[in-house]
Amino acid sequence: MQINAMNSKAVPAILLSLLLMAIVYYYLSQPSSVSSRVIVSPCPTSCPTSEPKDRVPADVIPTGYVFHLETPDQSLAVTAHLKYSQPSIVKGRTDVVAVTPWLAPIVWEGTFNPVLLDSIYKPKKISIAVTVFAVGKYIMFLKNFLETAEQHFFVGFNVHVYVFTDRPKEVPEVKMADGRQLTVRLVPSSKRWQEISARRMELIQKLIDEQLRKNSDYIFCLDVDSKFHDRWGTESLGGLVAVIHPGYYLDNRSKFPYERRSASKAYVADGEGDFYYCGGAFGGILEEVYLLASTCRFNFEEDAKNGIEAAWQEESHLNRYMWINKPSKVLSPEYLWQDFKARNPEVKTIRFSGVIKNYADIRPNV
Repeated sequence: MQINAMNSKAVPAILLSLLLMAIVYYYLSQPSSVSSRVIVSPCPTSCPTSEPKDRVPADVIPTGYVFHLETPDQSLAVTAHLKYSQPSIVKGRTDVVAVTPWLAPIVWEGTFNPVLLDSIYKPKKISIAVTVFAVGKYIMFLKNFLETAEQHFFVGFNVHVYVFTDRPKEVPEVKMADGRQLTVRLVPSSKRWQEISARRMELIQKLIDEQLRKNSDYIFCLDVDSKFHDRWGTESLGGLVAVIHPGYYLDNRSKFPYERRSASKAYVADGEGDFYYCGGAFGGILEEVYLLASTCRFNFEEDAKNGIEAAWQEESHLNRYMWINKPSKVLSPEYLWQDFKARNPEVKTIRFSGVIKNYADIRPNV
């Protein structure tokens, strides 16, 4: 009788324990209610595919990345691991700043090891897309752009150049190395160079949507009236990549040619802004460039509805966007110098530059 009494008292306790275990198991088996904002780059299948809706000017786009740079494991190979000089945190360039206040690298000659970086990225078999617009008389610059790109731009990597032009029959034949190709995309002509400039964001957005997610990891958008002089490679890869304009990097930001009218979606107020970035060179992973292009396009179209054209068209909208959405990597003026300027002492090399031209001869309107 005593044993039966003890067992009857133990039954509720056992049932309570089983109930608690069931509750714990239920909650542990449910998906977390906190959604992850980490995006593994590149992400060709996860990029947004719809037009931006109800956006305010250059809204903050919350994104994150998992950057994982891994030197190739050659333990099973005949060759040994890559040997390179020991890095230092106390010796290096002292004449320039190599990091932004938000801790993004600023890439200058002498701040990176090109052999090490290439050894990291080559095994990943990455593919880089390039957009270049050769509309109207700007077609005259395309041959020089393509030939010098073959010599200096991501040499040894898979590169696909997309040429947007209204003169497809005038696209020059340039011999390209294995793994590199060119595609011509027809676009309409325009009587105003401002319209040509402004439409670039729309066309870049559509290109990513229609083509690039299938076969590209990174994209760079470059001006055709430019040429390469020195290496432009894996040191430039990042989430959102901006190039500092060579004409203003020594100036106070009060002299930057931002759009100063508050009615414009490209507006940057006095006393605000970081650097002045080039509209002629920018890039990054597909998702980041898609967000930039779609937002700038939306803001440009909103301005147009109100009869406003930003001071420097797409470049103004790009600068507003990158002030809010900080670039994860910034390229120094080495990456888009101006041929009419003498090289300053801190510029140890010129990698890419805008060529000297007479705008009155090549633009449909000046």
